Amino acid sequence: MKIRCPWVSKDQLMIGYHDKEWGVPVHDDALLFEFLVLEGAQAGLSWTTILKKRDNYRMVFDNFEPEKVAAYNENKIEKLRENSGIVRNKLKIRSAVTNAAALIEIQKEYGSFDSYIWKFTGGKPIQNRWKKMEEIPSSTIESESMSHDLKKRGFKFVGPTICYAFMQAVGMVNDHLVDCFRHSDLYSE
Repeated sequence: MKIRCPWVSKDQLMIGYHDKEWGVPVHDDALLFEFLVLEGAQAGLSWTTILKKRDNYRMVFDNFEPEKVAAYNENKIEKLRENSGIVRNKLKIRSAVTNAAALIEIQKEYGSFDSYIWKFTGGKPIQNRWKKMEEIPSSTIESESMSHDLKKRGFKFVGPTICYAFMQAVGMVNDHLVDCFRHSDLYSE
């Protein structure tokens, strides 16, 4: 029997997410954008709720292609608000559009969003060695720095806690507990 992080429920969707995705370094701009949007949408909700809506998010947000999302107009935003397959919060939907436009500006400046976002961890994952869930912070100096810079560039729904959850999801930090089977899979010296 595999030992997993205690936050993983018995739900197969959560098990699959934990075992295959969470904490795996991501360097694809569209996937990084997807996680940024989903982490913002998750604020105040459970991650299970977001995972259940993820496929629909991909469909209605054009597979998170920043150029397409940045071009959404008010009619598209209103259509999205009517879609029960996503979180219908107007501010969260609008932030995805705003963030797509800001991400495109970063791509112009840095060549890719990947190059920009990974600078907050020096270009490689931070390898933590937590033994208990209580040790894992909700934000760090790195996530606070990321949040501050993203906000300065016009991003929304990117507070330090959301940024830290994003960093965990895209493998910028390895926050699997040391006894979790995934910790050593993702640990590199």
